[in-house]
Order: sequence, then structure tokens, then C-alpha cells
Amino acid sequence: MDFRAVTEQERIFLYNLLQKYLYEMTNYYGDDLDGEGNYPYPYFEAYFTDPTRQALFILEDGRIVGFILLNRYSVMDRNIDHSVAEFCVLPKERGRNVGLRAARTLFERYPGRWEIKYAANNFRAAYLWERAAEVYSPEKYTLPEGEEVLCFRSGQEGG
Repeated sequence: MDFRAVTEQERIFLYNLLQKYLYEMTNYYGDDLDGEGNYPYPYFEAYFTDPTRQALFILEDGRIVGFILLNRYSVMDRNIDHSVAEFCVLPKERGRNVGLRAARTLFERYPGRWEIKYAANNFRAAYLWERAAEVYSPEKYTLPEGEEVLCFRSGQEGG
């Protein structure tokens, strides 16, 4: 499992993958299409201009199997090092623990204070994040909007 920064030349490729992911997320969020038939993502350009944001491809055996968008925005109003804005494993790669391995590798490679937010009714995401972070004894919060947040520090087992 590896990660690689998305290059400027791969920006449209990532945007197209993001659109497919956002379509899937309409199962959990009530997002609407814009006038061009896309799901708005107002922060997309910032992943190529803002040094506090990172767009990464998830790689397995050199193949792109997903993507991760990281930032430092805390919904819990905490001082954090990393927050997962979006995490996608391509559908054909699912069912082989790619997401779990990617998440665990991510926490190892990027030690620090983490925040992971997901829709409470997205049971696959809940399972993934709770299992990937369990070694760090995360604190779990439920937000009024029907979302859950895990807060923990990686690089130190037991939180």
C-alpha cells in the first residue's frame, strides 16, 4: 500500500473520480447537482493551491485504487494535524481490505492528531474507520447532523 500526491496534470482525473464518489455519497447526504450535472465541491481547487491540504492517490502494486483528500479542518474545533475530508476506494477494489490497509498505513505515515468524520448511517465507513483507528483508542462523538467523529492521536498506541 502506498500513496502519491496528485499532480496538477492529474487534476481532471481526480475531479472525475471525485464526482463518482460524490454520487455514491448521495446515499448519505442530500447533495444536489449543479447546472452542469456535477456535484459541487467548493474546496477542490484548494487541494492544488493550499499547503494545508493534500490530494493523494492510494496505490497498490503501482495502480491507482482510490484517493484521499486531507486537510486540517476540525469540526470539533480542536487543534489537529490531519482530517480526512474524502476517502474513496474504487468499487472494483472493495472487499479486499484495501480501505482498511490504506487507512492504517495513512495513520502510520502521518502521525499526529486526527479527526475522521463520516455519516453515522454509512455502516461500511463506520466499520472501516472504527476498526482502522481502534489501536489508538479514539474518542467518538455523535453530531446532531447524523454524523460521527473519531478523534485520536496516531504514532502512539493507546491514544
